[in-house]
Amino acid sequence: MQCRAECGACCIAISIRQPFFGMPGGKPAGVACVHLSRDMRCGVFGDARRPALCAAFEPEAEYCGDNQAQATQRLAQLEIQTAPVIVHLQGAM
Repeated sequence: MQCRAECGACCIAISIRQPFFGMPGGKPAGVACVHLSRDMRCGVFGDARRPALCAAFEPEAEYCGDNQAQATQRLAQLEIQTAPVIVHLQGAM
């Protein structure tokens, strides 16, 4: 499968927890990457500074759906399902 033109869902929906070129604090889910161009393409595609997570991400029908809205929704759901569990310990100390 090829990336859908003018989509950019993966550059917005997913989080990147590691610092990378242009985003030293990483990228929160739902926030557009600073390298996402106006035509919704990766501005660092093929660049060694591109995050490893992005380089490893391949478009698949399961995640991309039939349009950009479906891709955004599916990737947002995947983000929720794979988020680290934060345990709140009341009274710990």
